[in-house]
Amino acid sequence: MSGIWLATGEATVLAADGQYTDAMPEVMIGNVKGPVGHAFASMAGQVAGHPRMFVIRDLNQQVRPSTMMTTKMTVKSEAYVELLGGVVQAATGDAIVDCVAEGVLPKAEIGELCMIIMVWLDPRCATDENLDHKDLYRTNYEATKLAISRAMKGEPTIETLIENRKTVSHYALEGVFEA
Repeated sequence: MSGIWLATGEATVLAADGQYTDAMPEVMIGNVKGPVGHAFASMAGQVAGHPRMFVIRDLNQQVRPSTMMTTKMTVKSEAYVELLGGVVQAATGDAIVDCVAEGVLPKAEIGELCMIIMVWLDPRCATDENLDHKDLYRTNYEATKLAISRAMKGEPTIETLIENRKTVSHYALEGVFEA
């Protein structure tokens, strides 16, 4: 039985200048018989505005460990769905396979693990006629690998969070509190 019961990770990789391709996946990894497995199974079926899909690299190429991908925001256009089920899904799938190949995810436990990945796409992606698909792939690939790695290493550690408590703040608070 896999020793990974519940591991979580997140990452942000910023877009190239002028693009709306920032990637911010959140990952849950765990044993198929544990809480992640139960959540994974309960995601079968669709919820209006929040598509759920197995991560595949291409047709007939479902990744291992089995991974379910969903959105962190309501999907409102077919163009958005095409990006999600196309470039983003391919980047996510490639990142997962590379994490197994590089030993970040334990190959010997692949059949006992499952993952849920929640992704965010800037809604402007779907309407940007100059969207750089390569940058969308890059940000989602890099962020997914980083989020999985952080989940597997338990990063950031509580020691790091405590150490940086007074020096790191949420970007949305910039300028809200004066020093």
